[in-house]
Amino acid sequence: MAEQKRIKVTLLKSRFGRTPGHAECLAGLGLRRRHQTVVVADTPENRGMIRKVQYLVRVEEA
Repeated sequence: MAEQKRIKVTLLKSRFGRTPGHAECLAGLGLRRRHQTVVVADTPENRGMIRKVQYLVRVEEA
C-alpha cells in the first residue's frame, strides 16, 4: 500500500471574530491556538477546508 501524502498546517491568525463556517473548518483541521501546527492527510476534503481559511493559515509539505 502506498503511503499517503501529508501536509503541515499552521494557524497564523486568531479564529475569533471569523464567520462560523471558517471557525468550524479550523476545528475540523484540529487547529485551536495561534502558531499551532498540525499534520493532516492530503485529501480533497482537507484541501477544501484549507482553501476556505487560506488567509489564516500557512501550508507546507510534510
